[in-house]
This record gives sequence, C-alpha cells and structure tokens, in this order.
Amino acid sequence: MRGIAIGVCGTDREIVGGDYGTAPPGHKRLVIGHESLGRVEQAPAGSGFAPGELIAGVVRRPDPVPCGACARGEFDMCRNGQYTERGIKHLDGFASQWWVIEPAYAVKVPAALGLHGVLVEPASVVAKAWDQIERIGARSWFEPKRALVTGAGPIGLLAALLGVQRGLEVHVIDRVAQGAKPDAVAALGATYHSGPVDQVAASIVPDIIIEATGAAQVVIDVITHNAPYGIVCLTGVSASGRLLPLDAGLVNRNIVLDNDVVFGSVNAGIRHYEAAVRALADADPHWLARLITRQVPLENFADALTSEPGDIKVVLGL
Repeated sequence: MRGIAIGVCGTDREIVGGDYGTAPPGHKRLVIGHESLGRVEQAPAGSGFAPGELIAGVVRRPDPVPCGACARGEFDMCRNGQYTERGIKHLDGFASQWWVIEPAYAVKVPAALGLHGVLVEPASVVAKAWDQIERIGARSWFEPKRALVTGAGPIGLLAALLGVQRGLEVHVIDRVAQGAKPDAVAALGATYHSGPVDQVAASIVPDIIIEATGAAQVVIDVITHNAPYGIVCLTGVSASGRLLPLDAGLVNRNIVLDNDVVFGSVNAGIRHYEAAVRALADADPHWLARLITRQVPLENFADALTSEPGDIKVVLGL
C-alpha cells in the first residue's frame, strides 16, 4: 500500500504523550496511525484487490489463543484482552508512506470518497454502536423517534450522521456555541445544543443516547435522563480519579423500572467497517468535507498532534 493519509485523534496524542500504547515485541518504538487511507500498489492474485484501489485498514487483530469471540471473527469483542491493534498495541500503525496489510483486514473504499475515506475507521466505531443499539432494541417492540449525541467531535458527528440516515430526529450537544461544530450539525439537518446536558436531555427525552465525550458528569446525566426503554451507548473513555455525587439507588430504580440499557462499545469488526463505507458513500460529500478541518503535510507532522481551536478532524498527509 502507498499511504495517502491518516486521521489523528486523541488516542494518537495520548500515545505520543507516553500515556498509552505499546511497541511491537522487541521494538522500542511504535509507528502510530490507526485511521488509515492507502492506495494498493501491489496485490497477490486472488486477493480480491487490484492496484489503484483505495483501502482502509482494520485496526484490531484477534488474540493468538484465541478466545471464543476472536475464534468466531468477533475480535472487536475480545474477552481476554490479548488482541493486538495497529498503531496502538503491539503492532505498528499506518503512519507510513508505504505499508503492508493482510487482505482479510483490508476494506475497499469507493474512489468517489477520495480523502474522505480516512473517516472509515471512526465511522466504523459508530456503525458498531448503532448495530449494538438496534440489536438491544430488538428484544422488544422498538420504534425510536429521537436520538441525542453528546459531543460534536468526529465520533459524535458521525454518530449523528448515521442517526439522520436512519430517519431519526437527532440532537447533538457540545460546549461550543458557534463555529464548525454547530454549522456541521445544522447542515446535517439535526439540532445543536450547547446548554447543560441534563436540561437538554430532560427536555427532549431521547430514546437513544450515544455518549462520545467520556466526561464523567455527562455520563451520569445521560444515564439519568432518557425515555423509558431508553438505550445509552457509551463510546467515550473517561479518566479515572474524579469522584462525583450520585444517587445510585435512584439510578438503579429508574433503569430497572424503565427496562433501560446502558452499555459500552469500542473498536469495530469487519462488518462495521463495511457498514461505515456504505454510510459515508451515502453521505453528502460537502458535509463530509466539513469534518476535515485541517490537513497537515508530513513534514509538519508535529502540528497535527497539537489540538487547535475549531478542530474536528485533523488529517496528516503521507
């Protein structure tokens, strides 16, 4: 593969800061980059790929044991934690001008998506979240009307996109009151909020909530303010060590009496990458362009690892 671009996210910044990430065995350094876009330069006969095609690489690999989930191809649901991840855990990532990938972990990206194909990996995360929401909802009659997404970063906005594509009334909440994030939500046909999460959630009574901030107080607020039979999907990773007051008895009472579900979702499987490609292909390319707010050339790579006001998705060209 010839590397075209990688998307930069908070995980990359944590790795560079030394807070996260593990180099391959026997190596002292880890090549980062898990949000990939590359072009096939050479492919073996029978692989299903041809030179010139665009590819997004799947991040996770099953553990060598393997656990029951990994043995069945569901490595995104690994039970024993011995999985590996390109650019994150024990495997070099895609931030290279050239890289190699196993055909089984390569996903074709339509040429029409172009640079927007770099959004496939984050879109796969929310495709999995929606997949799990719909599977949980199917345990009984389920016709959701409203969805709330907390956080208007790439994950939040892509979650909103998939909600709109499902015909739902979508609301997005974030701290900023103006700029690229509110504009992107409005262009999607969704409703943007910047007020307190508990008040917004209480006013719209969402059937589905996708939490994409990882902020502890926001997590508590969304769990306690949803519709009966509400489903809350947590995709943001919270920092530990912050203690907040919580009426655990009331939370438990509401979850039980309303048949609510709160669950976590991370990473994605092959089918979620494929669903992400379909969702992006169906999206307005002008709207997708709003998400890529900064493109950084390789020689200035350090700039891509520094957050700037107004950033949504920063892309590093290779």
